[in-house]
Amino acid sequence: MLKTIVILIISFFSVNSFATVNDNNSAFEEIDHQTTFRQYKILAEQGDALAQYNLGAFYRDGQGTAQDYETAVTWFRRAAEQGDSDAQYNLALMYDAGRGTVQDYKSAIRWYTKAAKQGDSDAQYSLALMYDEGQGTARNYKAAIRWYTKAAEQGFAKAHYNLALMYDEGQGTNQDYKAAIRWYTKAAEQGFAKAHYNLALMYDKGHGTAQDYHAAIRWYIKAAEQGFAKAQLNLGVMYFKGKGTVQNFVEAHMWFNIAAANGHANAQKNRDTIQKRMTSADISKAQNLAKQCVIKDFKDC
Repeated sequence: MLKTIVILIISFFSVNSFATVNDNNSAFEEIDHQTTFRQYKILAEQGDALAQYNLGAFYRDGQGTAQDYETAVTWFRRAAEQGDSDAQYNLALMYDAGRGTVQDYKSAIRWYTKAAKQGDSDAQYSLALMYDEGQGTARNYKAAIRWYTKAAEQGFAKAHYNLALMYDEGQGTNQDYKAAIRWYTKAAEQGFAKAHYNLALMYDKGHGTAQDYHAAIRWYIKAAEQGFAKAQLNLGVMYFKGKGTVQNFVEAHMWFNIAAANGHANAQKNRDTIQKRMTSADISKAQNLAKQCVIKDFKDC
């Protein structure tokens, strides 16, 4: 991401500098990147933190110049040392991934922390992950929860989901299914497939809420529509057992078949089992429905 900086640019181009219509403006866009790069470089060398961050981004992405991770790290560091939170976060990413520098999780944590304390939700989430996974530090679930919460409170969907997992599994806190449902719901409302699936499980099992098969099916469908094989398998089970819906072997076979095609081994076993209790006509119908469902990208199946 580049941040906006006001630069007065006075440029003179020869007629030959401009792209023709057939070039789809690509040459002009490259000229524009090169011009912007030069202006950022001038300001960055004068100590402007915003320009230093943007110059680092240009080197990282290869815009207006050859891609150069090491030089990107240099400019991110200069801006980060002046307190620019975006530069601090991006410098942490470079250390985290080992781009332009030796991979160094401890340095990543240091810079994630500086950005996180300034309210950067990406940094807060990344810092929580480091504590959650014990990278560059001893594993610390309580610290992970603290930073997931800060990111989640800013609407960060992955933080919503990971925070829900912590409450669901009782990591770094007492197991709290109601809190898990609250955070799964927030992640699910942002379209996060794993949250759709886990929320469905909560309603299916009655964890933190009254058992509600209808709600479980609703959330399984949302996850299944995103190609989530486990949700597709469980939808097949719901139709097979008539949980939250009328028992329907054709629908069950369809979802088992789709989940099997998506690589779920148990789905194939379930499909083969239910097939023994179906007529040839129903099997053919289920297979056709599965094909149509795949064509529709799992929507409205």
